[in-house]
Amino acid sequence: MEGKGYTQDGTVDLRGRPVVASRTGRWKACSFLLGYEAFERMAFYGVASNLVVYLTTQLHEDTVTSVRNVNNWSGSVWITPILGAYLADTYFGRFWTFTVSALIYVLGMALLTLAVSVKSLRPSCINGVCGSATPLQIAFFYTSLYVIALGAGGTKPNISTFGADQFDDFDPREKKLKASFFNWWMFSSFLGGLIATLALVYVQENLGWGLGYGIPTAGLIVSLFVFYVGTPYYRHKVRKTDNPTKQIFRVLLKAFGNRRLELPASHTDLYELDHHDYVVTGKRRVHYSPGFRFLDKAALKDDSTAGGTSKPYTVTQVEETKLVLRMAVVWLTTLVPSTIFAQVNTLFVKQGTTLDRRLGHGFQIPAASLGSFVVISMLISVPLYDRYFVPFMRRRTGNPRGISLLQRLGVGFAIQVVVTLVASLVEMRRMQTVRAHGTAGAKDLVPMSIFWLLPQYVLLGIGDVFNAVGLLEFFYDQSPEDMQSLGTTFFTSSIGAGNFLNSMLVTVVDRLTRAGGGKSWIGENLNDSHLDYYYGFLMAISAINMVVFLWISKGYHYKEESIEVTEVTTSSVEMEVRLVEEKPLSDAQV
Repeated sequence: MEGKGYTQDGTVDLRGRPVVASRTGRWKACSFLLGYEAFERMAFYGVASNLVVYLTTQLHEDTVTSVRNVNNWSGSVWITPILGAYLADTYFGRFWTFTVSALIYVLGMALLTLAVSVKSLRPSCINGVCGSATPLQIAFFYTSLYVIALGAGGTKPNISTFGADQFDDFDPREKKLKASFFNWWMFSSFLGGLIATLALVYVQENLGWGLGYGIPTAGLIVSLFVFYVGTPYYRHKVRKTDNPTKQIFRVLLKAFGNRRLELPASHTDLYELDHHDYVVTGKRRVHYSPGFRFLDKAALKDDSTAGGTSKPYTVTQVEETKLVLRMAVVWLTTLVPSTIFAQVNTLFVKQGTTLDRRLGHGFQIPAASLGSFVVISMLISVPLYDRYFVPFMRRRTGNPRGISLLQRLGVGFAIQVVVTLVASLVEMRRMQTVRAHGTAGAKDLVPMSIFWLLPQYVLLGIGDVFNAVGLLEFFYDQSPEDMQSLGTTFFTSSIGAGNFLNSMLVTVVDRLTRAGGGKSWIGENLNDSHLDYYYGFLMAISAINMVVFLWISKGYHYKEESIEVTEVTTSSVEMEVRLVEEKPLSDAQV
């Protein structure tokens, strides 16, 4: 295979034929994908970043209700990828799952554009004041939103993993290129978000919501056309396990059934296939690791004393289950950081609406546009991280990534603790201004520039270069071979769960602080609330979460895998060669 120039990882074209490495994949193929990612992010952030404004000004929802609805929808957008990834890994593959889901996504955007454009589908407005929406109008609007969420379920987990599939893990040159892939993938994503928060938000508030949603809809359609033009250059992973998700549960059940049996003194006595079996199937071998030792009982060679009649599972199958459990533990520590980021499209925006947004004479910045500084700081930080920080740290650590995956996450989590501290201090300053100028009314404008919020937005952007990009790369890298789409949903679902968690926190905190006639921390009138207390609460749970993350990271074992291939020597003797992809020592530390 290698002698004919084929890829070493066994990837194929759309018809299932081996692909020539020099003609397919790499950045040549990824260039067709980046356009879609940029337009999809533009569409998503074009809706999400200003949705709370539409709900409060056009549908007349109160602050808590609008924040809850935005979080619930955003959470759904990030949770549905679990279904899309399962369908891709188990049945249809990434390409076809993405194809169908992208069409559903476009349909949802088209329906949403109609919902804010067609007179019979939106509330009637006179001189900028809109009446109450009818139940039918509300139902159509939210149906459109959740059709988008359904479409996103199949596109989000598959487009990024499909892009990563274009690089051969077992070709040293391509592996080096892949180390930068997720940085530049997120760069294109941030670029789409920047256009949304700078241009689309302004179009929505000044030229019309229909035009503001119609532009990204048209962009999505064009980007899909470009995506399919690149079809001849794409590489496709071959699924080597019939149902990888079922296998995880079967290993757990097998280990539970053998719970009373003793483990052998050495893990080498556990059941594993011969090298030849891996050569024939092309499946990667995952090497034994300590931890979750109770699962090793699923690989006992002789479980007859427990009444076992089925074959034992291999060490590789057991290790794949361990990988999923380890990722699940790390996933739990990502929920609080995701909750912090959820403030960008909710409370940060509402906070901005109370401040002086004038820029020059006659121009007023939409509150949601300040979110563009999150994206701008990301766009500046990603090239700096990839071109300067990584080479600098690589020379000192010997790690190809510069720092380990978990170290990268740790830096991002630490920055988010600082974000909550800064947000709390700025809010205290805002409330001092309210008291000093007597602007405590619900519609009073606080004589304080909106740019006071700038530091928390910029810090969030810098933190996300470590946090968001690091999470996507971590969950893809540490997933079992046949579960990389599903593994990536650990990233998307953490964002979704963070939105749901924020929705729950906002509701609970509002009710508890209002109990007994008290003043709500997150009231309808932010000029007479205690948002600084809420940000202080978020800082406290962020700091606690950081400590837990560091403790978990100390005992984390990274994936080590190998691929067995056949190689024909000059003497025409066929040999089995093990190519082991060892993780650097520094990747096992935090």
